[in-house]
Amino acid sequence: MADVAEDSDREDLLVELRRGLRREAATRRILSVIQKSRDDEGPVFEAILTQAAELCEASQASLQLANAERTHFEIAAYWGFEETAFSVGGSAPLDSGRPIPEVIRTGQTINIADLRDTDFYREKDPVISHVVDIEDVRSWLIVPLTDGAQAIGAIALSRKKLDPFAETEIQLVEIFAAQAVIAIENSRQFRALESLNSALEERVRDQVDEIERMGRLKRFLPTAVADVVVSSGSEKILSSHRALLGVLFCDIRGFTAFCETAEPEETIEVLQTYHEEMGKLINAHGAGVDLRMGDGIMVLFNDPIPRDDPAGDAIRLAIAMRARMAELGKDWKRTGYRLGFGVGVSLGYATVGLVGYEGRSDYTASGTAINVASRLCEMADDGEILLSARVAIAVEDTFSSVSTGKVTLKGIREPVEVFRLDPGHAS
Repeated sequence: MADVAEDSDREDLLVELRRGLRREAATRRILSVIQKSRDDEGPVFEAILTQAAELCEASQASLQLANAERTHFEIAAYWGFEETAFSVGGSAPLDSGRPIPEVIRTGQTINIADLRDTDFYREKDPVISHVVDIEDVRSWLIVPLTDGAQAIGAIALSRKKLDPFAETEIQLVEIFAAQAVIAIENSRQFRALESLNSALEERVRDQVDEIERMGRLKRFLPTAVADVVVSSGSEKILSSHRALLGVLFCDIRGFTAFCETAEPEETIEVLQTYHEEMGKLINAHGAGVDLRMGDGIMVLFNDPIPRDDPAGDAIRLAIAMRARMAELGKDWKRTGYRLGFGVGVSLGYATVGLVGYEGRSDYTASGTAINVASRLCEMADDGEILLSARVAIAVEDTFSSVSTGKVTLKGIREPVEVFRLDPGHAS
């Protein structure tokens, strides 16, 4: 008898050992599927149901998930069904008292030894009646998928024979349920990461496009104009329009004669210094546009960057330019260069917009105010800042000037009264 008992114990140990090895192998297979399917929990669900059904000798297995609003649950995967009450993706309300929604609501496992011996079946609940009469289910085990303190779904195993699930089988299905939750979380995080990466890629593309667009604009537009276009998000500003402008023209006195006698390298060096120093002052005074040709510079105030006092801003820049050119003139005089500086300032409406063709365009202005400033600049002696009458009136409370009389300017039909800025105004 002792030998028989020992043989029986040994057989039980071997059975348990085999069962443990099968469970470990099943767990490894599921973990392998999880590793390979980080972006899709579907294959993990199928592997879990297959392993759970085989290890627990179940006839059928299904996995249900609650929706985000927790109003319904859906079948996410199933195994072993020939006919089902619900197909994959089919939904049912979560507020019914049936076993699966109850497990998802409460987070508690339900182990039904015999479905025929339940009130649902006795009261002819249509779903339970279908499960028993059509799918021929007798024993039913439903284990929650728990994420934190809340059940998000359930795994259901059924047998077509009266054979209640054992405690060890419940524990095994709970392990599988935990693995299903891991797969769901992995998939959620992966999709969230993909969404974030996609958003970042789109943002980077937008930034690259913006940089390229800014680069293209800056190749043929003043930086200030390009900045306004980019910040506004529209190139409508580049279309032709009318604007009230403070206009400044300046150039170097004696530059033509200097070029006739100086070496080309000397000419380039003087121009480079001149434009570099004037450019610093133009930027510092917030001008919208400056265009340069040789030693001539045109500066516009009040477009595209609005200014409260375009005439006064133009005069302040003119004074700063004159002061800096006086310093440069002293240095140039030491090397034998006799160069001066003159400025003309006007105020008036002009047509502003992009002129040219693709890849070779300028944002410029045309009109009487432009012509007046240009002619005043031509008239100005070294160190003089000549103003149109409209400028002189606009700034009379800030800057004093004296009329030099009316003159006829080339391209201007009527005589124009010219004012000279008081030389006493310093930068």
